[in-house]
Amino acid sequence: MKKAFLFFGLFLSVFAFAAGGAFAQKDPQMPVDPILEADAKHNLEVAQNYFKLKKAYRAVLLRFEETFAAYPDFSKMDEFLYIAGMSSYYLADNKGQQKLLPTATEDDKKKYDPAKLREDAKMYLTMVVEKYPNSKFRNDAEKTLKALGKDK
Repeated sequence: MKKAFLFFGLFLSVFAFAAGGAFAQKDPQMPVDPILEADAKHNLEVAQNYFKLKKAYRAVLLRFEETFAAYPDFSKMDEFLYIAGMSSYYLADNKGQQKLLPTATEDDKKKYDPAKLREDAKMYLTMVVEKYPNSKFRNDAEKTLKALGKDK
């Protein structure tokens, strides 16, 4: 009986290890989730509107953070990373229509601190350059990263 339990425990351990490895790997042939893709596309379109027309960079960052957390494999993540990086860059220089109010919470003050915004911009733009080498946003991201390097 002990051998049966020992064998069963060993079997479960091996199965859990094999299954865990299978779940951890992403299948490149795996189809895109149409619901998540559509939701992410909507968030990108709204963020593009905020970015280009309204200069509402804080709103861009909120849309980006929501999308990145829920669906980091979005097919247009390079563009989203780029506009999030540029929004952070512009906010660090106090540009845009959404200013930080004196009544802002401590969390907002930390989140929108110029030094943190510059670091976020570097992180997002570096991701564009490194993870999406064929992106049409790569050259602009590199130019802004050079400018950020000089801003230290």
